[in-house]
Amino acid sequence: MTSTTTARGDAPPDLFDLSLFADGPPHELFRRLRAESPVCFLPEPDGPGFWGVFTYDDLFEVSRHPQLFGSYPAVFIQHNEGDDTGSSELMLNQDPPRHTKLRKLVNKGFTPRQISALEPRIRERVVRILDAAAAKGTFDLVTDVAVEVPLQVIAELVGVPEDDRHTVFAWTERMMTIDDPELGGSVEDARAAIGEMFAYVGRLVAERADSDGDDLLSVLLRAEVDGDRLSQQDVDLFFMLLMNAGSETTRNLITGGMLTLFEHPDERARLAEDPALLPTAIEEMLRWVTPVMHFRRTAREDTELGGQHIREGDKVVMWYSSANRDESQFPDADRFDVGRTPNEHVAFGAGGPHFCLGASLARLEARIVFEELFERMPALAQAGRSSAPTSSTASSRCR
Repeated sequence: MTSTTTARGDAPPDLFDLSLFADGPPHELFRRLRAESPVCFLPEPDGPGFWGVFTYDDLFEVSRHPQLFGSYPAVFIQHNEGDDTGSSELMLNQDPPRHTKLRKLVNKGFTPRQISALEPRIRERVVRILDAAAAKGTFDLVTDVAVEVPLQVIAELVGVPEDDRHTVFAWTERMMTIDDPELGGSVEDARAAIGEMFAYVGRLVAERADSDGDDLLSVLLRAEVDGDRLSQQDVDLFFMLLMNAGSETTRNLITGGMLTLFEHPDERARLAEDPALLPTAIEEMLRWVTPVMHFRRTAREDTELGGQHIREGDKVVMWYSSANRDESQFPDADRFDVGRTPNEHVAFGAGGPHFCLGASLARLEARIVFEELFERMPALAQAGRSSAPTSSTASSRCR
């Protein structure tokens, strides 16, 4: 690579240093990078390094040109062929035209009518979860609410029987702990969890092969695009993607959103006085928390971005956490404002073919959770210090 320093000549920051994220994303560092080195080459432990993309406009440039910046073989920074768990075949890691075909199939289960029809069932589930948490007096917002709500919602949408849902969740957690220094997960353990999940999906498929049910799995088994149906491998991978993505990100939004309201009592009071602000408040939570901090693309040919020469095969990483605080797009970007409008954040991606499939579902879940929280627990308060809001292990002790 031609450059391993920032515009000022400093050594590049190590964004794999977890201490930088101990209190949330390093927004001061991101601010400096946007100003001085908006596209810069950064080190990667045991890897070739990657181009970090930190501004709103450059991030859109990458997202909207999948022919130049592809998702295959992985959207995560570190991906070693020897450690592959089959994830390269996920829709998330595919490029057009295969991605387009798979997306058309799964879209059949995410129509606006189907998502809207879920509201009464989601609200009933949320009420039960909140009542059970409130009965404890002091409860953990993450494990008792923020984990449970999206897990139950996505499992019901997909069609996972209630008695099996926590088993499926345990598999997803084992898959997500690879290289986690706190949880000590391994590739072997992730592979074992995937194998157990796929065997389970095979049993569900056998039960529903001729089903006319309206759960997403049954819909996917019947769906056709250009005369083709999903293979068993496609169904396995869709199930894995939906159960992981459908719970992890919404969990972060609910946790981080509530923590942000605790940290901004004036905005919380403003929202309590004017509940009609909740939709814009949720958009601001999405911008502020940014449940997914970054995704990677791979350059398909030599090109230029932000004045830098990107070579074919280079990793290019979009930092959504930085773009969502870009001063050129968001006036007073470091102020949390429940009434902010317009608010064209990139928490669900920056357009292009990989814009979040579950965006409408996540918004619906968050709206219902916060409506019911404010109604049932208006005096909810922290009972202890929380870890970073964007971490999947962040917790808020509440009463």
